[in-house]
Amino acid sequence: MSIEVRPVRDGDFFAWLDLYAKYAEFYDTELTDQKALVLWSWLSAADHEESGYVAVDGERIVGLAHVREFARPLEGDRGLFLDDLFVAEDERGKGIGRRLIQTVRELAEQRGLGVVQWITAQDNTAAQKVYDGVAEKTGWVTYEIDLVSARARERA
Repeated sequence: MSIEVRPVRDGDFFAWLDLYAKYAEFYDTELTDQKALVLWSWLSAADHEESGYVAVDGERIVGLAHVREFARPLEGDRGLFLDDLFVAEDERGKGIGRRLIQTVRELAEQRGLGVVQWITAQDNTAAQKVYDGVAEKTGWVTYEIDLVSARARERA
């Protein structure tokens, strides 16, 4: 197996979309055409903060990673946030996730950034086994205010 990790290209859309739809399904999230097109427009725009990488085995896209820089005020530097990481189910266990994370780490190092961070679901134990081998679990607890759901409840 010869895996190449590279930035997304215009011709990757349909293969990327197939994999990203499986990622959304894995997290029980509806991926509408509108959401997919918005994300793709971000990934394919050179000046957008979100960028995408794919793991390719020959002609087949077998993994993806989406990243963006963020400010770290207390550290006085910037970091790289790994928003999405996914490997095709039939390709798991072959080191592709580690390879994508390594590429993200190298990108952060090239940019002189201070950290690479990401989150995962508490029950995603298979992914956590991979993550435990390449990073340290932090003690931070994540909170969010879901404004979309709040607005929907207010309209109802």
